[in-house]
Amino acid sequence: MAEKEFLGDRRRIQEEEYFQRREQELIAKLQQRGRQETTRQLLAERAGVADDEVLHDLEALGYTPETVMLLHLVPLLQTAWAEGGVSDRERALVNEAARARGVEAGSPADQQLASWLTARPSADLFEKSLRLIGTILHTRPEQEREDSQRDLLSYSTAIAAASGGILGLGKVSAEEQKVLARISEEIQRTRGAGTQPTNSP
Repeated sequence: MAEKEFLGDRRRIQEEEYFQRREQELIAKLQQRGRQETTRQLLAERAGVADDEVLHDLEALGYTPETVMLLHLVPLLQTAWAEGGVSDRERALVNEAARARGVEAGSPADQQLASWLTARPSADLFEKSLRLIGTILHTRPEQEREDSQRDLLSYSTAIAAASGGILGLGKVSAEEQKVLARISEEIQRTRGAGTQPTNSP
């Protein structure tokens, strides 16, 4: 009889422990989901976009609320890396553009940018970021969109010209011309009113 009671008590304790573990796991999952939703809301605010698909793509590329301000600097990086390396002048221009966009020295965004200036980001990051920029720009009012497109192309062109020719001026390489054409094509891609942006290259 005592043995049965002992086994019954032991089973009850094991069941209680099991349900406590399950409850803790559920609470942890709910807390994690809450943190993810908060992070996504911050990302949406700082990226200036509410589209879930765009936000998912930003997250998949590694952008966070602290680094998403770098998105519009990626074409500048792509131009700087077009010839396989970033010159001091190109680095200075990229950093100048970063400060103009509110990237503070020593911030997580600044640290990420420094990493990208040291080690070339993947072609996937360049291409997908460019498409996301095009998608986001085409949700903006016409004047704001045109201003952003002009600024982006202007900075990219300045970077392309920074290290060529005599004293670093006046020459844009074939590689840089190709990158500039790709940037221009994507950010000025015409999207019809009411249509979803495509992911075609």
